[in-house]
Amino acid sequence: MEQHLHYFIGQFGYIGIIIALMGGIVGLPIPDEVLLTYVGYNTSTGIMSYPLALGCSLIGALSGISISYYLGIRLGLPFLHKFGPKVHITEKRIEQTKTLFTKMGPFVLFIGYFIPGIRHVSAFLAGINEYRFKKFAIYAYTGAFFWVFTFITLGRTLGKDWRSVKQYVEHYSIYLIPLLVVCVSIGVYFYYLRTRKDRSS
Repeated sequence: MEQHLHYFIGQFGYIGIIIALMGGIVGLPIPDEVLLTYVGYNTSTGIMSYPLALGCSLIGALSGISISYYLGIRLGLPFLHKFGPKVHITEKRIEQTKTLFTKMGPFVLFIGYFIPGIRHVSAFLAGINEYRFKKFAIYAYTGAFFWVFTFITLGRTLGKDWRSVKQYVEHYSIYLIPLLVVCVSIGVYFYYLRTRKDRSS
């Protein structure tokens, strides 16, 4: 993995980061978190500029999530069911994200970046559900910034130990789904209480 990333960054530099993240968020099998962390590591060694790496990564993330949103508007859910599994977006993950999105779409758009598979579907579902672009952009773009900033800064901070993030991606990110379900359920519960209180007053 490291050799491939080293070759990729060496050959394509900042433009490569934009293209890779754009494709990865749309659904191509690219280890986005590992890439971002490696980019962060390169900023710690002086090979890359931290501000430039952060900016290019954000451009790639925003471009990818926007493409997914517009694909959702144009192509709809049947397209996702048909072609999603071909790019490792399973039916199970589609249904999980759909359930979460129905309960609290904006929250999923924001936090979904940190869960591989969820971020690939959330923007698509926003398009299918005809979210206004302004509403979509507020949550999705803010989430993109925090996601990019977190992993690049993590790679910069960890230095040579940046590889440990791969363990998170492979083993621990799956546990964020139940956590997300719990957080969404709590949010819905308090929203219901607040709405009920407003109606009674």
